[in-house]
Amino acid sequence: MSLLVPAGLTYGSDSMAAPIRPVSSHIYPAPYSHQPVYRPRRSTTQMTATDVLEPAARPERAAGTPPHGPAGLARLGRWTATHVRQVLLGWLVVLVVFGYFAPHVETALAGAGWEDSTSQSVAARTIIQKDFHGLGSTAIEVVVADRSGSIASDPAATAILRRVELTLRSDRSISTVVPPSPGTSLSANGRVAVVTGGASVGPNAMVRAATALEAPLSRLSRGSVSVELTGDSALWSEFNSANRSAMLRSEVLSWPVTMVILVLAFGSLVAAGLPLMLTMAGLLVAAGALVIATHVAPVSIWALNFALMFALALGIDYALFLVVRFRAALERRKVQPGDQDGVIASVAETMATAGKAIAFSAVTVLLSLSSVLLVPSPAFRSMALGIMVSVFAVLAATLTLLPAVLGKLGLRVNAGRVRLPGRARNRHLPAGHAIERHLHAWGGFLWRHPLRAALVALLALGLLIAPLFGLRTSMPSITIIPATASARIGYGEVSAAFGPGAPGALQVLVPAGDQHAALATLGHLAGVAGVAPGATSAGITLDEVVPSSGPSAPATAATIADMRAALPHGSLVGGAAAENVDLQHALSSRTPLVFGLLLLVGFLMLLVALGAPLLALAGVVVTGLSVAGAFGVARLVFQNGDGAGLLHFTPQGFVDAWGPIFFGAMVTGVAMDYTLFLLSAAKEIYETHVDPEHAMVSSVRTSGRVVLSAALVMVAVFLTFALSGPLAPKEMGVILAVAVALDAVLVRMVLLPVLLRLGGHGIWRKPAWLARIIPEVRFSH
Repeated sequence: MSLLVPAGLTYGSDSMAAPIRPVSSHIYPAPYSHQPVYRPRRSTTQMTATDVLEPAARPERAAGTPPHGPAGLARLGRWTATHVRQVLLGWLVVLVVFGYFAPHVETALAGAGWEDSTSQSVAARTIIQKDFHGLGSTAIEVVVADRSGSIASDPAATAILRRVELTLRSDRSISTVVPPSPGTSLSANGRVAVVTGGASVGPNAMVRAATALEAPLSRLSRGSVSVELTGDSALWSEFNSANRSAMLRSEVLSWPVTMVILVLAFGSLVAAGLPLMLTMAGLLVAAGALVIATHVAPVSIWALNFALMFALALGIDYALFLVVRFRAALERRKVQPGDQDGVIASVAETMATAGKAIAFSAVTVLLSLSSVLLVPSPAFRSMALGIMVSVFAVLAATLTLLPAVLGKLGLRVNAGRVRLPGRARNRHLPAGHAIERHLHAWGGFLWRHPLRAALVALLALGLLIAPLFGLRTSMPSITIIPATASARIGYGEVSAAFGPGAPGALQVLVPAGDQHAALATLGHLAGVAGVAPGATSAGITLDEVVPSSGPSAPATAATIADMRAALPHGSLVGGAAAENVDLQHALSSRTPLVFGLLLLVGFLMLLVALGAPLLALAGVVVTGLSVAGAFGVARLVFQNGDGAGLLHFTPQGFVDAWGPIFFGAMVTGVAMDYTLFLLSAAKEIYETHVDPEHAMVSSVRTSGRVVLSAALVMVAVFLTFALSGPLAPKEMGVILAVAVALDAVLVRMVLLPVLLRLGGHGIWRKPAWLARIIPEVRFSH
């Protein structure tokens, strides 16, 4: 059998074009008429009729032939393209409804929630909140320091101390005010005093109370007397404020960079604006939905920040993929101005192919993020849900709003075309033609030299993965907030006056009859600097234990474990330091489970989409390499401090404990996004032309441009966060930027195509037993 290529189809640019002559059956024309046809230098896949039929278990089908009429997404695309007014009106209603709530998102979202809700420390805080006037970890602490001498001997300092107490009493969030007490909250030299305000409301409301109290309290400072608000609620208030400001600055910086990259990627101003349309729709819906969700349960302010990031990332990904394929369909069908039927058919074809891949991608991202819900922390769960809402909103806009707009625009999608210098002679070629020619050549190189390319990529990844084996994680220290923050200054004053463990004093609940014996036992434990008996309520005593090490030190975690082992049955150890230790333990214990679930979800989604077990397994394995490489870099930068001067931060000696689980889930979701784009394109071609070589090279050409362009945007956006002031955005920016870069360049553009090359027909094989279990998913149209 032979396949005749039309005489007008040429290879290369206009000036270098040469007619393609009839070729043997294993060489096929590209699916889009403007694309070059890959012709290997020598035959590498001579196939018999049996070879062609056996791997796919179905006969070969001519390109462009619909399998069995329009599929579901094709019908959706056709409907949206022919009912533009209804789609736009529907989205207008949606945006108005959610937009009504969106402006309140900053004030409605919560600032606390970084805890293990099932932990002993949170149980202790609940009891203290109920029976001990809220003098637990969420209580407000105000540090009054007199640099000139004793507070008691300074009338001005004494007056300031009284005004501090009055200010706290006047706030409805404060249940009781505890004045300084010698030995526990008044330093030995009398120069530093700590006033404590009990919490009458929950943790999130106390964070807002700390934000409101900071300014009036700081205004009480006079001369040599300083007033600083500190404590856990104040720390989270400062943390959220600093990071919110940094992320807003990063977002402002990233928008111009994003627009430039989008214009270069799409080649026209109109097409470049489409991802922003999806982003804004997704963000508005997500912001409104988060405000509505706060009426059910508290939602972390960080949910909004991450929702914005994912709305931007996926909006760009999905719009790039859909618009590139829509343009290709217009070119292949040779649609002329006024040919609305051709435009509608192009929309339907795009939705049946790229739309299907996007739907699988979004479901994979949603399932990946759902693994974070295994962590029993309100902050983690609400952040994951916030991102999931934005993903769902972007997906809905991509599958309805975008095809409707494309159907309305038609050929005008190329309006406002931007041409770079030196491209004048190729101005008649479609946007992105030159990029795809280079990617086409790269795919040919990978086919001819797979082992050489794979070795280089694996060596680079191996060097980056190696440091991962020394990775340490811990909950963040006080250094995550700026040195000028009131909470950090007050922390330093307490530490200097009362010892390094004083800012992380532990609260111990003991049955009243066991108090004396418990305190005696605790006083002899290694790692305990001092104990102080407290009040009794409801048959329980609230005592205080000061560790000899700082709140974030590993020694403090060991001290807490020793205390819990030594205390009598029914005792609880709480306090901010204990809550951090318990959350770190929850994160560490669930990390293997979360990553196992991520890999399983990725494998199952690829298996359903591709129907090829070996290929699904390979896709999951190579995804793990980019994630591991990113955290290897994180260990070098944030644990060892390599490059700390360049990024302007002080290393903590560890990576924040939430990084592996949360960032790992985010990276895996984005990586599977790319994997589905590349492999769905390869499967689409393999379904029509059962030739591994053609499927691999053409998928690199058609999807590589989308993968690289989207990755470039995301890396640029993430790097702006890496340049932000506080440490948390830096960690997020570096980890995500490195992971996306490694995944796009080394994994998706080298290792995955090489696996397709080495696997040949076998990697596409679908066992008969599997065909009876999973549905048949086709990407060809």
